[in-house]
Amino acid sequence: MKVLWAPEAEQDRAGVWSYLSADNPQHATARMDELFSIAVSSLAERPNPGHSGKISGTRELIPYESYRLVYEVENETVWMLALLLHRQISGVSSGYARPIK
Repeated sequence: MKVLWAPEAEQDRAGVWSYLSADNPQHATARMDELFSIAVSSLAERPNPGHSGKISGTRELIPYESYRLVYEVENETVWMLALLLHRQISGVSSGYARPIK
């Protein structure tokens, strides 16, 4: 399977890196990038390790403590839809979107 990031998920990832680098620039971003990369890579091999998502058709994986990866599997593609900090989760009210093919 291939893994693709929706533009919104890419923005989420950039936002997380900005947030982390403000607190501990070198260690935080390198370590978290490694953890997220491992989690996302594992989805290419086993796309359903997470639990059912809050939105129908999505799944969620917790790569590290208070972070949640939201994704969906379609045919041979795992779409990364969002990367959320735990404090953001309660405020999610709309559906996630992926690029239209």
